[in-house]
Amino acid sequence: MTDETDAAARLGAAVGPDEVSGTTAVPLTAQMVAALAAAFVDEVGAQSREVLLGHDRGAAGELVAAFTRGAEARGATVVDLGVCSTDEIRFGSGARNAPAARITATSLTMLRAGALEIGHDHGLGAIRDRAVGYLAAGPTPVAIPGRRREYDLLPDYAAGLRALVGLTGIRPLTVVVDAGRGAAAVTVPYVLGDDTGKAAGGPAGGASAAADPAEPPRPAPLTIVPLFFDQDPDLPPHTIDPADPTTLTDLRNAVIRHEADLGLGFDADGGRCVVVDETGCVVPPSAIGAVLARRAIASARIEDPDRNVVVLHDLNVSRFVAETIEAAGAAAVPTSVDGSRMRAELRATGAVFGLGYTGDYYFPQFWCADSGLLAALHVLAELGFQPRPLSALATDAMPYAHSGEISMAVDDLPGVYARVVDAYTGSADFEEIDGLTVIGLTSVDEPFWWFNVRPSRTEPERAPQQQKQVQPRLRLTVEAGTPEVMVRIRDEVLALMPAD
Repeated sequence: MTDETDAAARLGAAVGPDEVSGTTAVPLTAQMVAALAAAFVDEVGAQSREVLLGHDRGAAGELVAAFTRGAEARGATVVDLGVCSTDEIRFGSGARNAPAARITATSLTMLRAGALEIGHDHGLGAIRDRAVGYLAAGPTPVAIPGRRREYDLLPDYAAGLRALVGLTGIRPLTVVVDAGRGAAAVTVPYVLGDDTGKAAGGPAGGASAAADPAEPPRPAPLTIVPLFFDQDPDLPPHTIDPADPTTLTDLRNAVIRHEADLGLGFDADGGRCVVVDETGCVVPPSAIGAVLARRAIASARIEDPDRNVVVLHDLNVSRFVAETIEAAGAAAVPTSVDGSRMRAELRATGAVFGLGYTGDYYFPQFWCADSGLLAALHVLAELGFQPRPLSALATDAMPYAHSGEISMAVDDLPGVYARVVDAYTGSADFEEIDGLTVIGLTSVDEPFWWFNVRPSRTEPERAPQQQKQVQPRLRLTVEAGTPEVMVRIRDEVLALMPAD
């Protein structure tokens, strides 16, 4: 295999359904990114137009420079936004009606003007094919090459968020914010309007030293306690993952130590927000989603009392989410567990809100971005305009027993599905939207139950010398009317999922 053939094969392997992703075995290279950038400009017709470019704090400077070089060669003006969150790049693409891209240490995400998705069947395959050609000879320069300029999108982004959620008049709140050394360390000081960039504190290794915004006005009486706002690229990221309780220990402890009203934890790209109540307990995303759905429905009714309101949710959220939506007079529509699909369905259905089980909250009025910070503003508004603590609101919004998502290696997927169907035929109904959902046939006097098993879309990275057959993984979610029934059903299903 020649070097050119090998490079083309590596690029092809990196292009997935929704983005370009490198791995330890096949990392993104500057050559690949430059070729992809040139092909992206061709695909979206951005010659002599702006292309917004953002990145996370871990993105290699050579990759950012390579994208700029490739886009300029094809005539685009690269507007460098610097470090930004995923929802900020979507906002910029939508508000400025410009194509955009965001680079991380391992991935490249691209958007058409208006924050529209570029997926494998909607341009990404064509970008890959063009980029393979550019790998061999380099991007073909145009007569008038593009240029690069910098732009601070934060003021526009903050104003856009604040225009959607008013906090003026809320009661004083103390909020612990764990920025995870990610994009939220830049966006939170601007949007929440507190000088967290200068505040001291946080646990050992998490002292605050974030960006120094130009003293934005404070929108609300918030006392912010910052954790992991430092932006030193030599420090490791502080992971925030709602599925891994150990990543939330610092946040939970800080809420209790500072007697805060709540805690907010943001993942590296700012797309997801984890909420902790005043007792240090994590509030399930389904509970937050139920609250946000109710707010979205009420807002839609104010604008148009006769509107047929739709709210989307993925299959694994609590049953109470759909009950809340329907009680508010709206239609609850389930979707598969997929962010790109959720955004596409939001546009297609005109839904007012979308909820993903792992803490992804989608807002159509914000260019269909899944925005952790916009979700946080809604939580602050909901809490701040009434006297009860967050724990009470969360209890009201999550009355059922939920297992969370359990990931497990299995011997074979068809065999597991067959065993599940055989075990529950006659005692349950079956639905196939994303994997297999099993809904118990219970009487009015019995606690309800349901569960979903679906294949995982992600596998651990592995080096070429480890390219052995990897066991498929299934994700199991169980919910029931009582903890006892949830545990019983969970254990029954796990017994049907043996691994070799």
